[in-house]
Amino acid sequence: MVGTTATDVPPTMGVKIFSAGVAACLADVITFPLDTAKVRLQIQGECQTTSGIRYKGVLGTITTLAKTEGPLKLYSGLPAGLQRQISFASLRIGLYDTVQEFWGGEEGTTPNLLRNIIINCTELVTYDLMKGALVRNDILADDVPCHLLSALIAGFCTTLLSSPVDVVKTRFINSPQGQYTSVPSCAMSMLTKEGPTAFFKGFAPSFLRLASWNVIMFVSFEKLKRELMKSRQTVDCAT
Repeated sequence: MVGTTATDVPPTMGVKIFSAGVAACLADVITFPLDTAKVRLQIQGECQTTSGIRYKGVLGTITTLAKTEGPLKLYSGLPAGLQRQISFASLRIGLYDTVQEFWGGEEGTTPNLLRNIIINCTELVTYDLMKGALVRNDILADDVPCHLLSALIAGFCTTLLSSPVDVVKTRFINSPQGQYTSVPSCAMSMLTKEGPTAFFKGFAPSFLRLASWNVIMFVSFEKLKRELMKSRQTVDCAT
């Protein structure tokens, strides 16, 4: 990322990939209940409901889930999530600086791929631009407050842009077989029956999840990079 000080040793690709994987897993473990709450709020409102439970707000959804289905339900799917972070986040974040030099965008057609593209591009680019602007203009030093503010802004922008695609994807995947003929039909059904605001259902937990995930991940990532490079430098000097 931009904005390193002159005294910092540039991290190697291996250090960046390892730091990104560890930081992403840490962020996933802490924020996973918010993701579960987000999904429940997003699918709420479907006409085919198997339960009369109504979820209200982020904390209300988490509390209701814990009471009715057990606390472990909040972490349903966590092993798969960690596996994804190790294999995916470590590369997309760790290789960002390298890929940035060669590629300016991505393409995709499926809802999940489109969502990933929006999140990856917005999240990483916004964080990088904000961090660079804050450091270059001497607003904040390249340290934890700068990383935290940049991550929060990146989380908000990412949530705003990805929410419609995320809601449609969640509705389509969790709908009974045959309810929607295609992804566009799912989007049109939501628009006609529930209005434009339906595309931003679960915005609060989505933002809390992404913002807190970004803060934990980017702050940990930056710290791990520096500490690993300091350790490596110490070993090199000793030898």
